[in-house]
Amino acid sequence: MAEPILAARGLTRRFGGLTAVRSVSLDLERGAIHALIGPNGAGKSTVINVLAGELAPSTGTFALDGRNLAGMTPDQVARLGVSRTFQRSNVFRDMTAFENCRLAAQARRPRAWALHERAAACRFSGGAASAALEAVELDARADVVAAALSHGERRALEIAMCLATEPAVLLLDEPLAGMGPEESLRILDLLHRLKAGRAILLVEHDMDAVFAAADIITVMADGAVLASGAPESVRRDPRVREAYLGEELSGGKRWTH
Repeated sequence: MAEPILAARGLTRRFGGLTAVRSVSLDLERGAIHALIGPNGAGKSTVINVLAGELAPSTGTFALDGRNLAGMTPDQVARLGVSRTFQRSNVFRDMTAFENCRLAAQARRPRAWALHERAAACRFSGGAASAALEAVELDARADVVAAALSHGERRALEIAMCLATEPAVLLLDEPLAGMGPEESLRILDLLHRLKAGRAILLVEHDMDAVFAAADIITVMADGAVLASGAPESVRRDPRVREAYLGEELSGGKRWTH
């Protein structure tokens, strides 16, 4: 087994008397899409929020290439190479696609000494923005304001903003939400291309998409890991079948209960 880029061990997150995540362990490997699935309230987004530094774990650790990130702030985690998207589109709607990506690149490498320098003069952030847009095939839309992009293009732009920070790990929280079949296929194709050289954690309710894209699947229920492994082993796992009343884990099923 390959050495994981990001390894989480025993992550637990409590909110008062509620335990949203309980003793979750994950290994995110380079070159792999790791899907995290389960019903609403299973703790999936809480896991992403912890790994992104937005929530501190109550107990447990997570490390990037052996460096413990638990307790770091979101900006510190991002600068070390972990980038994320959100369930809802999170772009600057009045800025162009290029400007959104350039701003993300600047956040990864702030230049306090260049206070009076125009952002357009920064060759690093401009180059990173152009490369990110090309990677998601939005380079022809670079000068279009985000508000004028389609829903699918805005979701791709969010991924481009992550790429502009040169991440080792991408945390994607429901990137297919609200998309039609054609847009979803484009994003899935993009994820397959982007996994080379980095790790991707994908939270998604569309089971067809999950089983088409994922190299590894972890199933959560009630805040804990129910099963984890290759897609076919997860599909056949009797614990997963029992938990979901024998429903097929493909064929258009979406866990929303």
